[in-house]
Amino acid sequence: MIETATSQADAPESELIAYVVCGLNEIPSRRARGFQLVIVDEKGEEKPLPIIVVRWGKQVFGYLNICPHDHVNLDWERNQFLDSNGLRLMCGKHGSTFEIGTGACVDGPCLGEGLTPVALRVIDDEICILGVTLAEQPEDDEEPPPEG
Repeated sequence: MIETATSQADAPESELIAYVVCGLNEIPSRRARGFQLVIVDEKGEEKPLPIIVVRWGKQVFGYLNICPHDHVNLDWERNQFLDSNGLRLMCGKHGSTFEIGTGACVDGPCLGEGLTPVALRVIDDEICILGVTLAEQPEDDEEPPPEG
């Protein structure tokens, strides 16, 4: 049985299903990486979920990879999310910068707005997303269903 995103979001945190995004050590500390996930929404339809995962030591922070100013991805080059000092997330299109720990915009055209947080937890050295239902991926040895 597949739970919908709504039932996941409404469940207490202790009952949420955790989906592994990647291993903690796959993202070096003080770095960010983007992921293109696919979720199942409340209607049972698959929708893209572009996210940013920032690792800071043993802590992880997650946000939708969507700038609140112009609704574009933040990375101007693949996985280039941080400013030149490596201390803030930065939108490559207009230069808006965001606090890593809160997602709040601190400079640029979206000042006063913020990134949309994504619930992440580190469980057994794996970075997991909570509060959504991911679409099932075919196993490597399974053939995808025929189109049409």
